[in-house]
Amino acid sequence: MTETKDKTTHFGFETVPESEKAGRVQGVFGSVASKYDVMNDAMSMGIHRIWKDAMMDWLAPRPNTKLLDVAGGTGDISFRYLKRAGKAHATVLDLTEPMLVEGRKRAEAAAMADSLDWVVGDAMALPFADNTFDVYTISFGIRNVTRPQEALNEAYRVLKPGGRLMVLEFSQIPNHLMQKVYDLYSFNIIPRMGQLIANDRDSYQYLVESIRKFPDQETFLSMVKQAGFENAKYRNLTMGIACLHSGWKI
Repeated sequence: MTETKDKTTHFGFETVPESEKAGRVQGVFGSVASKYDVMNDAMSMGIHRIWKDAMMDWLAPRPNTKLLDVAGGTGDISFRYLKRAGKAHATVLDLTEPMLVEGRKRAEAAAMADSLDWVVGDAMALPFADNTFDVYTISFGIRNVTRPQEALNEAYRVLKPGGRLMVLEFSQIPNHLMQKVYDLYSFNIIPRMGQLIANDRDSYQYLVESIRKFPDQETFLSMVKQAGFENAKYRNLTMGIACLHSGWKI
């Protein structure tokens, strides 16, 4: 008997019941929380910082706006947003409390305490009213959501009319040969880095596998449109290793 899609999902390359994925993802990020920022630098050779700056360039944060940063973890995107916007407010939401705890420890968190909220919550069932936020961001998080389409639908719901969605996520390199080279690096080097830096090979093996299971740029663009977003488009970063998707609630 074939398992129906609404009953199972992928956890890396493994097929698991949907009901198990959130708990497993919490386990991964709970395990790596204290080393997460260090590992991001190691895995991307620091390029994730350039990608996040590119995200802010396209987003162009404005003063007196409210940001919801989903899967916001240690606050990287929220800190950048607040610095650029000047007077604004950011709500960092994450499924995994240890990630938020690490975020609160950062120097920026203390300096911006009045402009920040930290909330434990699920991207597929946001604990906020309709039409609450001006901007919704999710950075390297949507591939870990059990049903990404539901997360996009929720993003649309909580954004105000005129609100902006921006998703930064690992993606697929259009050049097949370059993708093969990148896969060799990902599968052979990154789990070893996880072992050395975070003493956790399995979590980083999952992170690599989850990137490969995530939809390509055009497929994800169609999901953004399906959620109701207008003027939806994407920009590849570093040949498509990562990608920014943007959309507007009009």
